[in-house]
Amino acid sequence: MPTINQLSTADTLSAGDLLAIFSTNNGDARKASLTALLAYIQSAIDLNSFADYTPQYSAPSSSGFSVQVTNSDANTWLILTPTGTFAAGTIVLPAIANVVAGQELLVNCTQQINTLTISANGATAVTGAPTSLSANGFFRLRFDSSTNSWYRVG
Repeated sequence: MPTINQLSTADTLSAGDLLAIFSTNNGDARKASLTALLAYIQSAIDLNSFADYTPQYSAPSSSGFSVQVTNSDANTWLILTPTGTFAAGTIVLPAIANVVAGQELLVNCTQQINTLTISANGATAVTGAPTSLSANGFFRLRFDSSTNSWYRVG
């Protein structure tokens, strides 16, 4: 029986082609079609995970800027494109009356912000909030309704 590196190479693939796998459920080697592999991958990942974020754009032009995140219960992707490196800036989260459990805020920033303040806007806390952002920096916050707090989750 040849080892895998001794098999001929396929230049093109088709849906019915088979791959060797080890099935932990069965405890032995099995085969799976590329169609079965594709179905597994599609069920295991969420290709639309960022489709549920509403983009919001802001281009601050001076240090000390303040950006209000849209007051809604929607997940927001805040894209900051400051005109340069700034000493300070503030992001004001949605008012506590408008947020829902599990709501997220994703922030990207193209320039460095030396001192960043995240305003809780009525929430109890913003745990793990960054205090600065590097150029091309990012972070993600998620709201927990039982504690009325935002938590940094990425």
